[in-house]
Amino acid sequence: MNPAIKYIGCDDAELQLFESQYALADGMCYNSYVLCGERLAIIDSVDARKTEQWLANIHIALGDRKPDYLVLQHLEPDHSGSVNAFLALYPDVTVVCTAKAQAMFPQFGITPQNVQPVKENDTLDLGGVHLQFILAPMVHWPEVMMSYCPEAETLFSADAFGKFGVYHADEDDWACEARRYYFNIVGKYGGPVSMVLKKASAFTLCTICPLHGPVLEDSKLTEAMRLYGIWSKYDVETKGILIAHASIHGNTAHAAKELAAMLRERTTDKVVVTDLCRDDMAEAIEDAFRMDRMVVCASSYDNNVFPPMHMFLWKLQQKAYQNRTVGIVENGSWAPSAGREMKALLASMKDITIIEPMVTIRSTLNELSRHELSELAKSLVP
Repeated sequence: MNPAIKYIGCDDAELQLFESQYALADGMCYNSYVLCGERLAIIDSVDARKTEQWLANIHIALGDRKPDYLVLQHLEPDHSGSVNAFLALYPDVTVVCTAKAQAMFPQFGITPQNVQPVKENDTLDLGGVHLQFILAPMVHWPEVMMSYCPEAETLFSADAFGKFGVYHADEDDWACEARRYYFNIVGKYGGPVSMVLKKASAFTLCTICPLHGPVLEDSKLTEAMRLYGIWSKYDVETKGILIAHASIHGNTAHAAKELAAMLRERTTDKVVVTDLCRDDMAEAIEDAFRMDRMVVCASSYDNNVFPPMHMFLWKLQQKAYQNRTVGIVENGSWAPSAGREMKALLASMKDITIIEPMVTIRSTLNELSRHELSELAKSLVP
């Protein structure tokens, strides 16, 4: 990073669930920075779980100096949870934020003495370095902004370009947990992300400083920008097929695995099988967006579809899943209903092509349903 920028973020290695729903193998980090000019600006706070450590980091970074500004880019509690403790120590600081953020302060009990609301392209002069503000509504809350320092050629990107894990987790593989993070946290808002990427492309960028995950520079920055361009447009990143199954007693899972074997005989494209009852559903969401084709295989249940599959398709709908080709495999011992319900959920999504045949299994695969499975494989890989 540029010497004018100091990192004062905190790792939370013990955190097991992010937003109380996404499994964390390597915890999480809450990033915060100091931009140093003649005046000092703290950029973003951290979760209340790490207040004490964050305040200690500030003291080490600043020494005897006091901060002049606290720039709040995003008010979600994992980034504003320590604001009041900070203001108790530095009551004279000026809080810089969007007008929408200021209006939300009472919801979080934030009561600064001095507030400076900013608009698009407003600048903050710190003496020798500046911050230019870029509004980023719905990336992924309405009050969000990003900040660009031209002297350091650095974009402070709020939640964009973040990833799961502590700061140094998976240093050689940013994309894996960044992809899972993007589609599960930000994925619904591809349009707003595209607009912000367009704004960012006008800047000379050497560094991106996100609120989660590592600082991005050099080839990692270039790759992150490339992937965000794909993800925000709901384009295909990897030619491949996700087979997602929700099986009660194992027969539907067996069919999914047979289909995978058929497909692997026909193509070198990536074929991934995921068990929606046992595997990480957030990773299944990630793979669904990553690949161009998907097959959903589910048991019938209560004249509907087995709940893990319903949850999976509902989550895809909520995250704006679109522009994909999908095959359907249903299982029902006496009155198959899963296919009907899966088709209805998929029909509510944008530009989803459902391919034939829809395979119906009566309890276990037989000669007819195995033939239908083979025909589905041919439709997926002509």
